[in-house]
Amino acid sequence: MSYKELKREVFEANMELQRRNLVIYTFGNVSQIDRDKGVVAIKPSGVAYEDMKVDDIVVVDLENTIVEGEMRPSSDTKTHTHLYRAFDSIGGVTHTHSTYATAWAQARQSIPCLGTTHADYVHGDITCTRDLTDDQVNGDYEEETGVQITDAYAERDPNAAPMVIVAGHAPFTWGKDAAQSVYHAALLEEIARMAYLTRTLDPQAAPLKQAVMDKHYLRKHGKNAYYGQS
Repeated sequence: MSYKELKREVFEANMELQRRNLVIYTFGNVSQIDRDKGVVAIKPSGVAYEDMKVDDIVVVDLENTIVEGEMRPSSDTKTHTHLYRAFDSIGGVTHTHSTYATAWAQARQSIPCLGTTHADYVHGDITCTRDLTDDQVNGDYEEETGVQITDAYAERDPNAAPMVIVAGHAPFTWGKDAAQSVYHAALLEEIARMAYLTRTLDPQAAPLKQAVMDKHYLRKHGKNAYYGQS
């Protein structure tokens, strides 16, 4: 893929965030990696969506050095590149401050699997990370945010749970490319809203039975999946 094609896909994915009402003003960013070239295209820092053009998308290498572009890349770039280095199966990353997912992050609560909508896309809870230490905050903050996420996945498959909420911060999602990472961001926001409403109606609402959770996840994602068209 040429840099122009990569930047076009990342631009379209970023604009989809706005179309899905997942961002306002300059909130959020999307990136995509070209693993053959070892580069990542990402939204420029602080540029409003309505003002952004394809040529504004910045290309960096996995050590965060600008390869192509006139603007500074997103301030979250080091978090994105950390995830690409740690999760070699992913191709796109999205970060938003969408309302309901961010509310769970600010409450520092993982989102429990309360129903089949959640189970269709994530096998188990949607993890809320631990808080950063003071040393991490005062050090390389964005890189340490990536560490914060990957620490939470030390014993978890990132493909079985392609979304996380960062304590006190906001969500990150990922997928095979930028477009799928945005899709997962939209799903996360809806799942977070449903969970909030469920716990509002019944603060003691129990998690979904494990057998039902497994059934719904595996019929879409397991080796014997049968959902959709072959």
